[in-house]
Amino acid sequence: MSIVLDGLIFIIGWAHVILAPYTKVEESFNLHATHDLLMWGPPSNTLHYYDHFTFPGAVPRTFVGSVLLSWLSEPVIALASRKGLVRAKPDLQIIARLVLASANAFGLCLIRRAVSRRFGRLSGLLFALLTVTQFHLPFWMGRTLPNMFALLPVNIATSLLIDRAPNKTKPSDRSITAAVALLTFTTVVFRAEVLLLLAPLVLQSLLHRHITLPKVVKVGLISGLLSLTLTVVVDSYFWDQAYLWPELAGLYFNVYLGKSSEWGTSPRLAYWTSHLPKLLLSALPLSIVGFLLDQRIRDLLFPFLAFIGLITFNVAAARGARWLVSRPKSTLLGRLLFLAVPACLGLNIALTGLLTLTSMNNYPGGEALVLFHQLYPQFPRAHVHISNLAAQTGASIFLHLRAGPLAPVAVVYSRGDDYRDLWTYNKTESLTIDDLTGNKAITHLITETRPNADMECHWKVVAGVKGFERWEVDWTALKFRPGEWTREKLANVLKMRKEEKLWILERI
Repeated sequence: MSIVLDGLIFIIGWAHVILAPYTKVEESFNLHATHDLLMWGPPSNTLHYYDHFTFPGAVPRTFVGSVLLSWLSEPVIALASRKGLVRAKPDLQIIARLVLASANAFGLCLIRRAVSRRFGRLSGLLFALLTVTQFHLPFWMGRTLPNMFALLPVNIATSLLIDRAPNKTKPSDRSITAAVALLTFTTVVFRAEVLLLLAPLVLQSLLHRHITLPKVVKVGLISGLLSLTLTVVVDSYFWDQAYLWPELAGLYFNVYLGKSSEWGTSPRLAYWTSHLPKLLLSALPLSIVGFLLDQRIRDLLFPFLAFIGLITFNVAAARGARWLVSRPKSTLLGRLLFLAVPACLGLNIALTGLLTLTSMNNYPGGEALVLFHQLYPQFPRAHVHISNLAAQTGASIFLHLRAGPLAPVAVVYSRGDDYRDLWTYNKTESLTIDDLTGNKAITHLITETRPNADMECHWKVVAGVKGFERWEVDWTALKFRPGEWTREKLANVLKMRKEEKLWILERI
């Protein structure tokens, strides 16, 4: 059963990557860095070709995660290439994301096993079921966000803190030391915000006398200095800046300069009233039950509540669900409490299905660029301008099929494409249609500007690409007697509305 549950966590993570293979703009830095490392190889005289010099962003970000991901992806790509499974660059994007999803699934499996050991096998089973039936974590764990690179070490640290016999009141000294070191590494290299988890965790450990202050200082200094050395050496090289520490640069930009609002703002209580319920779905009320029932859960949640941790809420929810299904079935209340758990899981599955369908249709930029290559398989030396919306919704450089290099350094595609004429993929921002029309070098557009009569003299509409707009409920479809219910009629109640988001234009 343990292997089956672990396999289920992996499979669900992989499924989200396959079903929604394209990416959004917030994933682009690490995704494009991974592309450049795979395609150009270790940078000696090729560093100036890397995408981050063309689109550097507001603040530097670390290359450490992308370097590790490219290293882990290379043998998988080589094996897939030998088996004939790699046909073009988009396949490499999927493989890299599958590798990342696998790494994060491994961390979740460690937590599941730790939960089983400390709270019982039933709790471990319920943790796995709650995790795989939620949408956001399985969906995002294969996406190249800084948070997803930080997720693995944080989950390993969490598993170390949970993993002990039920009758033991504290983790082993080795587990606490390793957890503090991992969280320090994550804070220094990937996400400085993890300090908000590390600090209350250390405080709790000191108050409960699980670790001594000299030991904390020693572990923190050693792991912190080693982590700082790693990120400064790696990122100074890749960014060609001396003594660069990306997380410090990010803190300076977001906190000291007060520029964090440029990334967008939310209401003060948005995390509690909107984001957390969406992330946890039915695990949120179950986690409250676990919090009220078990002192061990309250001890576990203290530092994570200070930081707002998703995974430990699932641990608490699993403990709460275990209590519900363990109630005596001889009473009506006991049977209702038991049925509440499969009802919560069913609700998770239904909501996750809707959100997954939404996401599958929410990447018009990726679909447009793939369609563009299908429409012009033999076009010589195209110069296509990719609009802002297209670039933000999936048109990553892994989809630049006719831009060099065409294959990773050590891999040859099974199909053996040899394009003699490379294309230009232009993502220059803030250009109007008049600007694009005036640039005679541009042969095609992938644009979010709806075609109009003024454009007909210069551009021909080749295709439109639809994307998700909203879900619509057809209340009239519900007006039939229960005996007349059929699968077809029920399917018509909720419909996805898609509208054209992008257009492919060819110069006349």
